[in-house]
This record gives sequence, structure tokens and C-alpha cells, in this order.
Amino acid sequence: MAFRELWSSKRAFILASIGSAIGLGNLWRFPFKCYENGGGAFLIAYFIALFVAGIPVLLLEISLGHKFGLAAPGTFKKVKKKFEFLGWWAVLVGFGIVTYYAVVMAWSLLYGIFSVSHKWGSNPVNFFYKDFLKLTDSPFQLGSINPLILIGLVICWILIMFSIWKGAKTVGKVVYATVVLPWILLIVFVIRGVTLPGAGIGIIYYIKPVFVKLLEPSVWMAAFGQIFYSVSIGFGIMIAYASFLPKNSDILGSAYIIGISDALTAFVGGFAVFGTLGYYADIKGLPIEQVLKGGPGLTFCTYPEVISHLPFAQVFGVLFFLMLMTLAIDSAFSLVEAFAASLEDKFGIKHRTANFIASGTGLLLGIFFTFGAGLYWLDIADHFLEHFGLIPIVLVECIVIGWFYKTNKLRQHLNEVSHGRLKGWWVWFIKIVIPVILIVLFITQIIKEIKTPYEGYPASAIAIAGWGLVILLPIIAIVFSLIKARHDRADEETLEEE
Repeated sequence: MAFRELWSSKRAFILASIGSAIGLGNLWRFPFKCYENGGGAFLIAYFIALFVAGIPVLLLEISLGHKFGLAAPGTFKKVKKKFEFLGWWAVLVGFGIVTYYAVVMAWSLLYGIFSVSHKWGSNPVNFFYKDFLKLTDSPFQLGSINPLILIGLVICWILIMFSIWKGAKTVGKVVYATVVLPWILLIVFVIRGVTLPGAGIGIIYYIKPVFVKLLEPSVWMAAFGQIFYSVSIGFGIMIAYASFLPKNSDILGSAYIIGISDALTAFVGGFAVFGTLGYYADIKGLPIEQVLKGGPGLTFCTYPEVISHLPFAQVFGVLFFLMLMTLAIDSAFSLVEAFAASLEDKFGIKHRTANFIASGTGLLLGIFFTFGAGLYWLDIADHFLEHFGLIPIVLVECIVIGWFYKTNKLRQHLNEVSHGRLKGWWVWFIKIVIPVILIVLFITQIIKEIKTPYEGYPASAIAIAGWGLVILLPIIAIVFSLIKARHDRADEETLEEE
């Protein structure tokens, strides 16, 4: 097998994997999902999803990457030649996400600069949507490219590209800053958030369960979707990262550390968000329901106004958006690395070339989201890729490994390189439990989407950026898998399983 750059240490791999898992979703997506789905009830569903599906699939992906030493497409080709498309499908969904994820990074970068002078003024909502995004009235009223956001996007892609310039060697150094620093800043914001006047109102709202919500399939769909999105499974990231591990690595212990660290970061981060929102509701004299906004509204409208009321507001503003940038960047470059490593394995190109191709393509595609209507298309794409991109991939992944591969052989490999032992229950979870859960949730969500179009967007916009994207990516994946490349590293050795 050709030389492959390895992690400098097990710690570097764990930090990189945690960095990939912990991102904007922990402080942006997670709190609002919690609010939408019954507060503490969602927390119950979320932690159940972590241990029922999150960690078992994480173990599956890390074991596959470590065993075969290849990115996702090459790995699934080793399992069975016709399954190469599954690896491409995973990395393409992740790459699709990073094209707009980098745009949100650009917003955070620019808002960190705006924090110095509180450029959003007394009306952060109006500033964000009208002055900053220049949001148009509908998805098909595209508007024009926002040059300021475009500059921020170019800077973010330069940072992403150089973070993975030498693969695992560079990433292993970068993550010490991009993982440790946001943790430190998050602790600062948690302490500040829970000690503000009125914080208790928000915290109670956060952790008080509405148990009847657990009877709604949409809550469980949200929990499983958030777990897959947050823990970075279904993207091919963990397969690629594990392919850089040395022969003897504690896979079992690493998977538990990565999964639990991500979930606890989201949970702890929720106290910072809801404590701050409780304070904001208190000074405004409003119910907390009226101050909580989902998605970018929470980060770029509510938080800037809250920051404006804090002592040392400029300092907290800069630190908050610095935290967002450092949270986002390692998630972004892990998605790019998964795609770049796949190109490297398939076509035999140098890592830097693959890195440049992936980053350049991501930048070009991301320009679309800098138009005035960009937020509409970003929102639709994000919703559909989370629900109908990730979950089908994890479902097919479990079926492929559970029924077309000797899963016990993979468990044996995992146990040989780990300090502990994984019992036989894991095989049955991969083969039956997880697929059954995901099939039920997937069908339920499709029915819901058909009955109620997402956020009332025009059917044509949903058809293009929603269903169209979900259908297009696996087709492109099949095309990639059918390409015959002379340097395909998955062909360098005889397939281990027929």
C-alpha cells in the first residue's frame, strides 16, 4: 500500500475528531432543536440517540477507516466493489454542506470585526437581514453578490485550505488551538450566562421536559439527525481520519471519548445560550418564547443585542464570534479533508493538489450563497441534507456492513487494537436495531414533508435545493464510482471480502 501520512499521536486524532464533531451546530442548531422539541424531552431523546446509534456507528466508521487505511470510497470498495458509490455519496453530502457552512463562517468572521464598534446598532435584526445580508423578498429574487461576504468567504477558504495543507500532519497541529480555545471560551460564556439576572428563566425552559413530546416521531427524527450531524458520522470524515491512525490504536476508547465529548459540549453550551436568553427576556420584559430565534437569528440577531447590554460588550462580542470561528473551522476542514483524501486515493494525485481542487471548488460553489437570496437557499439545502442526506447514508451504511460484510470480523479487528472489548450486541445494533429505527423515522419524515412544505417555501425552490440536491448527490456518487482510475488505491490489493 502506498505511503499514507499518519497522526503524530492518538491525542491528535481524538482532538481532530472532536473538533470535527463540535461546531456551529452545538451553539446554533442544538439549542433551537431543543426548544422546538420539548426542552428536556429532546435532551432525553438526544442522549438515547447518542448511545443507540451515534456511538455504534462511530465505532463502525472508525473501525472501517483503520482496517482498510483508505478514505470512504476506497473503504467501501474494499468491502465490495459495487459499494464504492456509498463512500462518494457520504463525502459529497459533507462537501455540499461545507459550501454553505463556510459562508456562515464568513458571517462570524465579519461579525467579530463588527463587535468592536457594535456596527449592528440598536436594531440587530434589521442590520443582519437588510444591511448585512441584503436579503431579497424571495428565493428566486437572487439579488447581487455581497462583496463584503465574498471577501470573508475567500479568507475562510484560505484558512480551511492551509489547515489541511499537509493532511494529518497539519491538522494534528491546528486542532490544538481550534479545539482547546473554543472550550475555554465556552466555559467563560457558560459561567457568564448562568450568573446573569433572569438566567434561571431560560435554564428552566431549557431542561424542563415536556414528556408528551417523546410520543412525536419528529422529536426522535430531530434527535437522530442532530446526533449524526453533530458527531460527524455519515460524512466519511471519521473513515478518512481513522485511515491516518497507526496500527495499534484504542478505537473503542477513542469513539466513546469523541461521542460523549461532543454531546456534553452541546449540553453545556445550552446553559450559556438559554441563560443568556433568560437574561435578555428579563430586561425586555418578554416571555422567553418571544426572544428565541432559530438558526442564524439566534447567533446574528439575538446574541448581538444581548452582547450590547453586557459590561465589556466589545470584549465579549469579539470573544463570542472568535469562539464561533474556531468551532466552525475544524468542522469545515474535516469535511474538505474527507473529500480531498477520497480524490487522492481514487486518482493518485498529491494531497496538496487534491486539497486545492476541493477548496477551490467549495469556494466557487459557495459564492452562490453570497447573493441576496443566499440565506433562503442555504436554509433549504441545510434542512434537506440533514434529514434526507445523512440519515439515508447511515441507514445504507449499516445495511451494507451488517448484511454484506462479516461484521464480527470488523468487531474482532476493533477488539484487537483496543484496550477494552466490544460485545456482540454491537453487531445486532448495526444489522437490525439502527436500520429499523432509521427506516421508521425516514418514512415518517417524508410523509411530514409532503404534507407540510418546509417553512412555506415555494414548491419549485424546495424541488431544486431540497429534493433535487438530495437526489443529485447519489447520482454524482455513482458516476464517480464508475470512473476507472489507474491509481485507485482500493485496487492496489486484492479485495478482502467478496
